[in-house]
Amino acid sequence: MKTPLIRCPWPTRENSIHYHDTEWGVPVHDDRLLFEYLILEGAQAGLSWQTVLNKRDNYRAAFDNFAADKIARYSEARVTKLMSDPGIIRTQLKIRATIQNAQAFLKVRSEFGSFDQYLWQFVDGKPIINHWKSMKEVPARTAISDEMSKYLLQRGFKFVGSTICYAHMQAVGMVNDHLVTCFRHQQLGRT
Repeated sequence: MKTPLIRCPWPTRENSIHYHDTEWGVPVHDDRLLFEYLILEGAQAGLSWQTVLNKRDNYRAAFDNFAADKIARYSEARVTKLMSDPGIIRTQLKIRATIQNAQAFLKVRSEFGSFDQYLWQFVDGKPIINHWKSMKEVPARTAISDEMSKYLLQRGFKFVGSTICYAHMQAVGMVNDHLVTCFRHQQLGRT
């Protein structure tokens, strides 16, 4: 009989279990995917990650698969269209922030060669491996996420507070916050 996998306690639905087991905490160095996670983390503000996961495919369709060069040029007509799309979170501030973030993303990429190069400098280019035993130990923000937030805000990004930045760091593998009892902690500790 196969032993059941022990994972972090937060994924409870099929799509969140799949996300936890295959994506969360895996180091990401692809600019498009880093941008996608940044936008989705911002969309989550005030909501649950489950809500965002449920709408993720709709977000990809509505926002041109997170192609920043296209999003940066969205018109007022496009904003109006997005506001009527029930498949996404229809908060005008978040929609406008996505457009502004695309513009800021393109500037950072132009200046640093890649968004990846810019973001990963905050952790010296390698994941921070934490060793949490319970979810109570996992912080909502850190000094590094505070710094990342400060610099992203200075560069014109929106919805990038420290808590959102830390969630982004967790998602894209800049930190490994899988609990030590989770099967993914050890797997990702080898990356």
